[in-house]
Amino acid sequence: MGHEWIIDVLTDMKAYAWANNMGRLAEKVDETLAVVREELSQAGDDGPDNGPGALCGRSRSH
Repeated sequence: MGHEWIIDVLTDMKAYAWANNMGRLAEKVDETLAVVREELSQAGDDGPDNGPGALCGRSRSH
């Protein structure tokens, strides 16, 4: 499953936003979903399922 779990989390957030009249948030989440899908397809990420907390504490140089 790799990092595909993030798509589920964001999809739930988008549904929550629409259900609670937060259209702007839903649109931003939709943009974020597009970025996630692009990055996952570029990375070819099929790594282990690390869950939502796995990214905590990792540093990333920009």
